[in-house]
Amino acid sequence: MAPVAIETPVHTNGTNGASSDSVKKVQQETEHVHDIDPSKLTLHLKSELTPVPAPETLTFGTVHTDHMLVLNYSPELGWSAPSIEPYGPMQVDPMASCIQYATNIFEGMKAYMGADGRPRLFRPDLNMARMKRSADRLALPPFDEQALLKLIKTLVMVEKRWIPTAPGCSLYIRPTMFGTRCGFGVTPSTSATLLVILSPSGPYFPGPVRPISLYAESRVRRAWPGGTGGHKLALNYAPTLRPTHDASLQGYNQILWLFGDDDHLGEVGQMNAFVVLRREDGSLDVITPPLDGTILPGVTRQSVLDLTRAHMLNAPIPGLPAELTLHVQERHMPIAELVEHSEAGRLAEVFGVGTAAVLVPINRIGYGEEGKEIAEETGASGFGPVAKAVREEIMAIQEARRTHVWSVPCDE
Repeated sequence: MAPVAIETPVHTNGTNGASSDSVKKVQQETEHVHDIDPSKLTLHLKSELTPVPAPETLTFGTVHTDHMLVLNYSPELGWSAPSIEPYGPMQVDPMASCIQYATNIFEGMKAYMGADGRPRLFRPDLNMARMKRSADRLALPPFDEQALLKLIKTLVMVEKRWIPTAPGCSLYIRPTMFGTRCGFGVTPSTSATLLVILSPSGPYFPGPVRPISLYAESRVRRAWPGGTGGHKLALNYAPTLRPTHDASLQGYNQILWLFGDDDHLGEVGQMNAFVVLRREDGSLDVITPPLDGTILPGVTRQSVLDLTRAHMLNAPIPGLPAELTLHVQERHMPIAELVEHSEAGRLAEVFGVGTAAVLVPINRIGYGEEGKEIAEETGASGFGPVAKAVREEIMAIQEARRTHVWSVPCDE
């Protein structure tokens, strides 16, 4: 088992002895402690490897590979030498900050076996930058993003036999950091563990890609201004489980989260939302909620924005007419406006995007206490033209069927 660094002994009076002044003092004294150093990586590999499951048996996030990357942080020494070791349980003190106060962050990435036979990541710099922001939001120890990325690439290369090559499959990568300071005081965790585990995964939604349904939730809020919705924190996800379960009992796949006095659109389950509207001149509006602190800055979201904006700058998206004008907007859209566009025949497409699912079309949205619904025809393929073209272009880049700087090889 992999040990976890624990600090700050519990005193007999029940306190942990870690005042805000002492934490500040420790942080000041550790400004020059060790950062992550890939050159100190040690490998402890299994002698007997697990058979790799057949791609057709894979679901999302239920199988793990043989090894994981582990680092521990202590305020005295900084980050430990990284270790790639057999996957297994970890020891965590019951009083650890991660258990008591949810000081846990994570990322979601994927590795693909490129058409050139090289394992590849998709825009990993964005994941590393987002993870660093998440760590800062919870006052977890800082880290060198490029050093961590180098270690992730090494782990993927060690486990490259696990990368499925079947359509819609990938090696899901889950970097995670959690606070391990021991004690009940509500104070920053100055010790932590950072680990990376891998999971060969099939499509997020089992079976052929097909449209999903949403329930527009106006009573429960996923995020709010000044909160944590713009960061990838574990504590953001647990409160969504009950409303999502309740929506499933009504026949809906996911929640369309609403916010504000005008109930404007937020996220779609754990995905970013996009709406496509028709204009009278034949051009299209491509709209997604702005990054106002309630919306996670998704890597796939940014990729959709970049591709659709580039379409207007002489870099047309394959599958869309080069002369098609796309008006790309980041703005709030109240649910009432979405209903109005639907009733007027202007609503062309609604879809959600994210690392796990890539892009999923939406054909039905329930809203209001009267059980009203927005229903959209998505065609035989289930996709509207923008969703279909963008999804195919992103997947072509991810799988290195299209040469692009976003596709980053792990072997260099």
